[in-house]
Amino acid sequence: MPSVALVSGADRNYFPLLIEWVHSIRRFEESADMDICIIDAGLTSEQVNALKPLVKTIFSPEWPEGIPAKKVRGNDCYKANICRPFIRDLFPGYDVYMWMDADTWVQTWGGVQMHIDAALRHPDRLVGTNGSDRNQPKQFRVKWIWRWPYRVTNFYFSNGRKAFDFATAKKLCAQSVICAGCFALSAKAPHWEVWQKKIVAATVKGKLFTADRLTMGMAVYLDGLKAEMLPAYTHWSCNLPPLWDANACLFVEPSMPHVPLGTMHMHGIDEMRASRKVKQTYDTLDGGKIELSMRYPHYDGGDMVTGKIKRK
Repeated sequence: MPSVALVSGADRNYFPLLIEWVHSIRRFEESADMDICIIDAGLTSEQVNALKPLVKTIFSPEWPEGIPAKKVRGNDCYKANICRPFIRDLFPGYDVYMWMDADTWVQTWGGVQMHIDAALRHPDRLVGTNGSDRNQPKQFRVKWIWRWPYRVTNFYFSNGRKAFDFATAKKLCAQSVICAGCFALSAKAPHWEVWQKKIVAATVKGKLFTADRLTMGMAVYLDGLKAEMLPAYTHWSCNLPPLWDANACLFVEPSMPHVPLGTMHMHGIDEMRASRKVKQTYDTLDGGKIELSMRYPHYDGGDMVTGKIKRK
């Protein structure tokens, strides 16, 4: 039977979300034979002790060689970003690695299983999601002078130009952004070494916070490494309001056939991510409305200090 590592990482502020993520995984019997591995990016000793009975491994890595010293000083929380391409080396011995950000939780198991199955079936491909799904908003921001566009920007263009150069940004600009917050990759995949070199290079001039997503895209779009993109309902970005199915008590895709969402990623909902008391009104499948929190509903990990990310 193939071995699978489910991996995440956090600092002390993200611990409430991290422990909710762990509980959301262990709710499903399908996870019983899978190990959970944690990158300690600034957890307290009390938090580490709380996690130990629930996971296989907790490891506090050093910064990868080549990361500028001025960038890492006081920024250990970003190890969860920068060490992402190194998880095969940090937690050796598995056939497939699936990374999920600490601010995700698993609502239904199907999305996780689809990532893992795809990585096993296609060990030469990165398995994830991108911004091309029908429910995703536009990928570009355009500024106009009367009838003519004079500035077109997106994530890849802005960050590619800062971390590398205009030529790199131009090549990436038209591509759909691959999400580094939830992906699966075979231990045999050729992506690891390529991604590692690129993320170290990106930190010299670029941001620590965005280096993982930028360089993952570069490995696919510029180096020609293969990728398998799954539907957005397998990994849902919660800044896009879903519908609520009151009968099933599940968030579902807002478009027909209203598939139940898999991994919920609390991206772009900073206040709700920070506090379980914050709620939002969602449309229901039967045409009504309901006030809910997008936090994991079956375990209370407590509140964060802040849900707002410092984008260094």
